[in-house]
Amino acid sequence: MIKNLVVVGSGVMGRGIAYVGAVGGYSVKVVDVNEAALKNAEQEINTIFDKGLSRGKITEEKAQEARANLAFVQDLSVAASDADLIIEAVPEKAEIKRNVFETIEEHAPAHCYFATNTSTMSPTEIASYAKRPERTIAMHFFNPVHKMPLVEIVRGLETNDETADVIREVAENMGKETVVINEFPGFVTSRISALVGNEAFYMLQEGLGTPEEIDKAIKLGLNYPMGPFELVDLVGLDARLNNLKYLHEKLGEKYRPAPLLEQYVKAGRLGRKSGKGVYDYTQKEELVKK
Repeated sequence: MIKNLVVVGSGVMGRGIAYVGAVGGYSVKVVDVNEAALKNAEQEINTIFDKGLSRGKITEEKAQEARANLAFVQDLSVAASDADLIIEAVPEKAEIKRNVFETIEEHAPAHCYFATNTSTMSPTEIASYAKRPERTIAMHFFNPVHKMPLVEIVRGLETNDETADVIREVAENMGKETVVINEFPGFVTSRISALVGNEAFYMLQEGLGTPEEIDKAIKLGLNYPMGPFELVDLVGLDARLNNLKYLHEKLGEKYRPAPLLEQYVKAGRLGRKSGKGVYDYTQKEELVKK
């Protein structure tokens, strides 16, 4: 039975996973070596609680209970020592994930399950960084985690049925809908999203239309909740470029990153987190077109 949850990484995804985990009734430790990042994550999670309370999305009693479930720590080896499930939510770099999995393999109890929040990388490969591939799986959450309803659960080559069942139950306790699929590069959602987002950059590069017009056409014509440029500014242009490079390597030419996307990343236009991406967030708090 899962009681103690560790989330490795306090960035946008890690803090979101920690929030839904705490609201779902789990005791959650958020781990990051960067103390300033941990403090920022705690502040952001408190903001989510405050907004939820003001909008009636969560009761005061539930919020107090969930806040009490959260702890913020820097030492992964200590946090892992009594974990039932560890969810890795660090950047999509193999060497960073390898360091995390080697550490948790050494310090986590034998019954502990391992999950990676990767959106494109192989859970089979990531499982190889530790020694329990049958208990390792991908939990692909979506940004913003507290609002997006889906968790894409991806089995690696050796993931067993028990692990898939346990992880589905955890996700459902977090208030999420789930799909359980088998590993293939990009899974379901990242393959489609990367294609749409990359094609939008090719359109912009060709002068087909403005970002606002392209986003509006996709939202109203195809019933997408966000336009591709709104979405990439939210998730980060650098993250999208990394995903496309990986998919291009694994799946071929149709995923070759648009030169304009690469140019934006080189210019430091990474999206909301840098103040400017496709849209400029430095003049107003919100320039994304509704």
